[in-house]
Amino acid sequence: MHYVIMGCGRVGSSLAHSIESRHHTVAVIDVDVEAFRRLGPEFRGTTIKGVGFDRDVLLASDIEHADGFAAVSSGDNSNILAARVVRESFGVDNVVARIYDQGRAEVYERLGIPTVATVRWTADQVLRRLVPGGAAGLWRDPSGNVQLVEVPCHVGWIGQSIRWIEGQIRTPIPALTRYGSAMVVAETTVLQSGDIVYAMVESDRINDVQTTMSAPPVEH
Repeated sequence: MHYVIMGCGRVGSSLAHSIESRHHTVAVIDVDVEAFRRLGPEFRGTTIKGVGFDRDVLLASDIEHADGFAAVSSGDNSNILAARVVRESFGVDNVVARIYDQGRAEVYERLGIPTVATVRWTADQVLRRLVPGGAAGLWRDPSGNVQLVEVPCHVGWIGQSIRWIEGQIRTPIPALTRYGSAMVVAETTVLQSGDIVYAMVESDRINDVQTTMSAPPVEH
């Protein structure tokens, strides 16, 4: 598969190497040729000087055969413009834009353009590790209606079947992390001490799920 990245900063260069390590081809676009030094001599892909919303630059990156496009430069406007050009002019559906402004990121998500709001993501990750007792959002759909959240669990839930817990909180638990390794929940999975639980929840029910899971299960 072939991928195009706009922006060769720390994120873009790391992304390029990660994609290459998965045996895909990569083209990297940046206005500053010095930025390509971050790729190092082992990089086997293509580098193109220019902006990612310029048609000729995109054609030079083989965007017509791209399976995905990531706009991760330092400019919000450039990133979102490039993502729209790639999607609307070249028909690449798999696009992602990095956006620093959280408000704009939410607007673009509602327009169907997946974004990574850097400040929001960082704040969420720090909050998840810093403040106990809260449900931390890990993913949400573009409409904002559904989120994948990490839910802290009261010790009273330990030993219960995950399927039974799902029934109590009325929401799916697709996966959990155990001893540092993620696993997909099976019919026989039982909650163990130290497990990190991930629930797929409607956004307006996150507080309800958090409240239920932070207390012992109710005996019926």
